[in-house]
Amino acid sequence: MGPGQLELAMLIGLQASGKSTFRARHFSAGHAVVSKDLFRRARNRQRRQMRLVEEALAQGRSVVVDNTNPSPLEWAPLIAAARAYGARAVAYWFPPDVPGSLRRNAARQGADRVPEVGVYDTLRRLRRPQRSDGLDDVLEVRFDGRGGFDVRPGGDPGETGR
Repeated sequence: MGPGQLELAMLIGLQASGKSTFRARHFSAGHAVVSKDLFRRARNRQRRQMRLVEEALAQGRSVVVDNTNPSPLEWAPLIAAARAYGARAVAYWFPPDVPGSLRRNAARQGADRVPEVGVYDTLRRLRRPQRSDGLDDVLEVRFDGRGGFDVRPGGDPGETGR
């Protein structure tokens, strides 16, 4: 991302895949954070999410959307908002690691813990993002084994599935 370039970053992956930890480490300074987890009791969480995304972009602020965002159904309105405000739409893909997600999820407390069926439902809908989906870039994010993350180009046009 060039200086002054607006970005809409979408984190895409299973619950407990490291998305929020990655977001906190890599987007804390320059991006407004939008996550449906921050407004669990809202009546229409999707409408509220889009309003917050559009407000930030209209103010010239980059945005990171920290949800599972499993499919083009969730991406399309975000990509459209990015285009409307001249922002780059970038996907950060967290490839599924079901045993790891279930293990990390089981360690969560209270409302942060997701029923296992929810993880499997997200897995059923989860699709690897590709530039052909209208994204400006796709980056693959994995744990690096040292407590951090490894970020690489991902989502080649020939790739499909998980």
